[in-house]
Amino acid sequence: MQKLSPIEVSEICEELGEAYPKSIKQVHGGDIHSAWQIEFSNKKLFLKKNDRNKKFLEFEKYCIQNLRRYINQKNLFVPDVIAYKNIKNVEILLIEWIEMQNFNQKKLGKGLGEMHLNSTESNPKLFGYPVKGFIGLTDQKKGWENNWIDCFLNLRIIPQLSILKSNVLDKETINKVKEKIKKELLKHKPINSLVHGDLWSGNVGTDKNGKGVIFDPASWWADNEVDIAMTKLFGGFEKEFYGEYHKIFPIKEGFDKRIIIYNFYHILNHANMFGGSYFNQVKNYAKSILNM
Repeated sequence: MQKLSPIEVSEICEELGEAYPKSIKQVHGGDIHSAWQIEFSNKKLFLKKNDRNKKFLEFEKYCIQNLRRYINQKNLFVPDVIAYKNIKNVEILLIEWIEMQNFNQKKLGKGLGEMHLNSTESNPKLFGYPVKGFIGLTDQKKGWENNWIDCFLNLRIIPQLSILKSNVLDKETINKVKEKIKKELLKHKPINSLVHGDLWSGNVGTDKNGKGVIFDPASWWADNEVDIAMTKLFGGFEKEFYGEYHKIFPIKEGFDKRIIIYNFYHILNHANMFGGSYFNQVKNYAKSILNM
């Protein structure tokens, strides 16, 4: 278990202009970083620490700041970045502490829809992202494409397939899957939105006022449906969430197929990170795509 060093605590206090914290409590639940609740005389903050070589938390800071530009804070909250420090190649990210409660997800669904809509109305010209990022521990490629199909394949699917164990899918199957994805997405008119990018139930919640909260993003400019597809991968989202979201973005024809196509990215990523049963899931997803 990682600890905060006295030097790190001292630098945090200096950055914030605060005296020594009243309390520092380890928070459990994250798979990648160590996290703490750090409490000062007048505020609580959420602190994340990364001692890997890759700049995971710098990317998270960038995503949070982008998402916050498009939210309606009456319905959706993205905890703000208070400070980011790099101390001897150790990243420290401080964000607002949110007291989570169990409420229904109406505002979460509405707020996500508003965020997607507001970003779409900013008139983005290209799909992709300007900085290199991460999805879990895996690199998420930076770059821009003029059309959605090229973006999804070149920046997301093909990089994951390139690091997949060679005995999971043969080259012929991979080529057929890519062609089938192209064929299916040609039938669809995507809505270019700034998406959360890693929207499973562990990265969302509701606060004590019933507002939706989203955190731990892996954002990019993509078809808005990629976020909704991921909500269906592991469950945990209520009918009220979907009801409010689809008032803003009604379900389009072929969405059931695109759920499989878009979640293929996350299944590939899980196979590359964790292996095991995810390799069989990759094969099953490939089979489902080919049978569309």
